[in-house]
Amino acid sequence: MASFQAIADPTRRAMLDLLREGRKPAGAIAESFPVSRPAISKHLRLLRRAHLVRETREGRNRIYELNPEPLRAVESWLEKYRVFWTQSLDNLKAMVEMEFAAPS
Repeated sequence: MASFQAIADPTRRAMLDLLREGRKPAGAIAESFPVSRPAISKHLRLLRRAHLVRETREGRNRIYELNPEPLRAVESWLEKYRVFWTQSLDNLKAMVEMEFAAPS
């Protein structure tokens, strides 16, 4: 899943957070991060290839916006594990409570 590889990097996750606020030109995105413009371009290209962002051209500017659809697929996949961990932790809690409630 390309989406997971794309969101594995903290800089790319921060870019997605920035784009939640709305469309931004590449230059504005670059100014928000302490890395080189070529590095920003590489990150944006990877996000675009994973379909997590859309790129449009307005004159000489490349404008990026968040595409939430692939993130919904990630969320759906993660939901199965949230249920698993919630049940596992509930079971652990019940075992610990029984242990402490039992007379010594």
